[in-house]
Amino acid sequence: MPLIQVKIIENVFSAEQKQQIVRQLTDAMVAIEGENMRPVTWCVVEEVRSGDWGIAGNPLTTADVKALAAGVGV
Repeated sequence: MPLIQVKIIENVFSAEQKQQIVRQLTDAMVAIEGENMRPVTWCVVEEVRSGDWGIAGNPLTTADVKALAAGVGV
């Protein structure tokens, strides 16, 4: 049973976007493993608290991620 785990910083994605993540990642996995595996392919989206995620020793906040998505340096 495949398990797709996605971790994102809280309040970056809307509920609709998280549903889209689940659908599209499941579709991608099923494209590889075959349609018969869809009913047993799990996808979990977990939100990490703002500031509890870091890159290169620097914590990232929700505001930082939104700035990056907008093309603004952090």
